[in-house]
Amino acid sequence: MATDKSGETAINMAETKASAKGTAPLLNSSKAVAAVEPPNRGAKKGLAVGDFVLRLCALGAALGATVAMGTADQLLPFFTQFLQFEAQYDDFDTFRFFVMALGIVSCYLLLSLPLSIICIIRPLATTPRLSLVIFDSMMAALTIAAGSASASMVYLAHNGNDDVNWLPFCQQFGDFCQSASGAVIGSLLAAALLVIIIILSAFALKRN
Repeated sequence: MATDKSGETAINMAETKASAKGTAPLLNSSKAVAAVEPPNRGAKKGLAVGDFVLRLCALGAALGATVAMGTADQLLPFFTQFLQFEAQYDDFDTFRFFVMALGIVSCYLLLSLPLSIICIIRPLATTPRLSLVIFDSMMAALTIAAGSASASMVYLAHNGNDDVNWLPFCQQFGDFCQSASGAVIGSLLAAALLVIIIILSAFALKRN
């Protein structure tokens, strides 16, 4: 405060930092968050939701294929004094491998659902999605191997092989072959869904 000769009093105001720097007022908090949030967050969250839905579908297909093959059993109504005609999945090593492989894939898909939910909540996180891509690739390879091997066995059961005198037996064991064929179709569907999931995950990792 200073007083000049005329008796007038002048008040000197201290200049604030905001006025000195010429800064603008703070933005609204919601607008600020929207400005900081990456523009591709919504797209990645949509991919994560699609991943979760497809994962559920693949789980249903793999579990259905496992149950269908594991319960494939047919006993013919006629038998002899020493022979009883029955067909079970464990009579074939390929079908046993199929049940074990698809059982592993089903358990994995069930255990991977929490990681998929994490990707929905945190769509920008790369570690859980990268882990899913690695294990999804392994499970897809296992599903394709089991499905293709069983498909060749089902083909022989339906058509036989004249070169090695393997006769078709699906005419006698029709229910058994129908269950095995349905299981193979389910496994190939699960494999296709896993491939789509891998593509979606890779695309989500690629987006910046």
